[in-house]
Amino acid sequence: MSQSLPPNVHVSSHPCLQAKLSQLRDAATNSRETKALVHEISLIVGCEALAAGLSCKDGPPSKSHLGHSYITKTILPETISLVPILRSGLGMVEAIQTLLPAPIPIHHLGLFREPLTLEPVEYYNNLPYHIPTPTSGAANLSPASPSTTNSSAPALAILIDPIIATGGTSAAAIQTLKEWGVQRIILIAVLGAESGLERAAKEWAEATEVWIAGVDKEINSRGMIVPGMGDVGDRLFGTKGK
Repeated sequence: MSQSLPPNVHVSSHPCLQAKLSQLRDAATNSRETKALVHEISLIVGCEALAAGLSCKDGPPSKSHLGHSYITKTILPETISLVPILRSGLGMVEAIQTLLPAPIPIHHLGLFREPLTLEPVEYYNNLPYHIPTPTSGAANLSPASPSTTNSSAPALAILIDPIIATGGTSAAAIQTLKEWGVQRIILIAVLGAESGLERAAKEWAEATEVWIAGVDKEINSRGMIVPGMGDVGDRLFGTKGK
């Protein structure tokens, strides 16, 4: 891992993951193979991220198939939402759902990068967003302040997007989730550029952990990672971008 990355960025060193990432980079990898590799990589990175970001507590007693009593386990925090960034984040949803022991809400964010400025533009947001009315004496608190936290927001948002290039899209999504009222964010990705990872990780550093399979040093003038793996959304869905 580059020494220049912020401490809340975690780059996996799993050898199987690194081999799969190399396969995903290959220009000969077709749409079906791309989907499978994004899923498999997301499983590995997601397992590492959730091992560090979740904890367990004792639940009610139950009985095994042999009739013996045992104490069940449930995960903490109790409220979690999965937030894929459209389109390519959809390719990671099933992997994270597979890891979690119970269904959780999925809230979608649609963001695209404006081709000239390379800055993010939001076109879809299905968060049950609401800025609570500040209580007396709290007029100067920000929407994300604990005293005005949105009751619909989960304690943890798992934000997923395969690529972090300029970092603008991830940073905008993190800001949106912060304003929604989440307490923590785990951002899981497949590949990132150093500068983009730094931008995303610093957006809300005290409450965000970034977990990623690999890091490249550069982005080109179009905001694409070099050597990178191209437009993952187009590769997943067999389309050709603008």
